[in-house]
Order: sequence, then structure tokens, then C-alpha cells
Amino acid sequence: MASDYVDFVLDALADWHRVTSRRMFGGYGLYRQGVMFALIIDDTLYFKVGDSNREAFEQAGSAPFVYHAKGKPVVLSYWQVPPDLFEDSEQLGQWAHEAYQIALRAQALKPVSKASKTKRFQDFDTDNR
Repeated sequence: MASDYVDFVLDALADWHRVTSRRMFGGYGLYRQGVMFALIIDDTLYFKVGDSNREAFEQAGSAPFVYHAKGKPVVLSYWQVPPDLFEDSEQLGQWAHEAYQIALRAQALKPVSKASKTKRFQDFDTDNR
């Protein structure tokens, strides 16, 4: 069962596209058509970041998600979404779209095993909203 914050985020993104969530590592991954483009940890939304959108996140004063493993910080390519984006659903959708495009490009660069090909096919959502 999703938290209230996850439900809030899914509702906020509904105008952009159908987004689903899955529990993972104490938080949630957010997916569009089987591609993870965002995560929620401790009631904070993070979008996938790459070269094309990093500057916007930096200018907004955001920071990447960091966790510690074996006593060392691990920095992920997911950055905190500025809270004021929730006030403008169109702008939130634009940032989500860019994060999704970055996630698609990252996924295309990964070698694909037979098992993950099957999983991706099963997860593919044909909803064209």
C-alpha cells in the first residue's frame, strides 16, 4: 500500500502521464511504461538527472539523493524535485518528461539480458495518456 505522499505525487503527475509506483529499498520507484524515472524516499520526490537537466536542478538549489554503504556516501543520479513545482502541474510535467527521457536513454545504454527483456515486455504499459 502506498503512502499518502506517494498518492499525492501520483495525482500531481496524472496530468502528465499515467505513472505507477513500486516499493523498493525503503522507498518507492516511479515508473512510466515500465521505465523508472523517479524515486520517493522519506516523503521526498527525486527525478532522474543527466547532462540535459542538471543545471536546472542546481539553479533551483536541489541536491542529489545520497545514501551510505559500507561507510561511504553513494550519490545517485536522482535529484530532489523543487517543492514549488507542485504548484504548477504543467511545469512539473515538463520536468518529469525530461527525467523520463533521461531514464530512457540510460536504459538504452544498458546491456539487456533475456530475463530483463521479458520483464520489460510484461511491464510495458500501452496506455497513451
